Amino acid sequence: MDRLDKKVEDLILELQDMVNNAKAMPLSKDKKVLISGDRIFDILDEIEDNLPAEISYAKNVVADRDAIIAEAKRNAEDIIRQAEERRRIMVSENEITRAAEGQAKEIIADAKKKSAEMHKAANAYVEDIMRRTDESITGYAQEIRKARQNLKTQLK
Repeated sequence: MDRLDKKVEDLILELQDMVNNAKAMPLSKDKKVLISGDRIFDILDEIEDNLPAEISYAKNVVADRDAIIAEAKRNAEDIIRQAEERRRIMVSENEITRAAEGQAKEIIADAKKKSAEMHKAANAYVEDIMRRTDESITGYAQEIRKARQNLKTQLK
């Protein structure tokens, strides 16, 4: 992901450098410059080619989140099954039964608590990744819009 971020950032910086270093048009009141439109469109195409990869990365993060949550559910279900099996085994005698039920309830409550904590942690992790990806993509989109607007202004 960092490589893609760097690639898009480098392309945006290249666009900015082209505008900043372009030769000014004589006798223009506002800073109109001469720039190769072909090169600018090539750079914009490269940026557009790299953005779908970042969007794909965000989709993979969501898929990873789903896998983490599914794994947490499986673990919780296994813990609950083990607790229930343990409780069934301990039910054989009356005194042991009462103690076993108490322990089983504690184990089940603990398993449910751990499951909820893992689910919450997985969601927080994925939310953070998605937020940062969204901010990054939004920033790049804004940079592209600015670059295109500057280009349109300069080509007029």
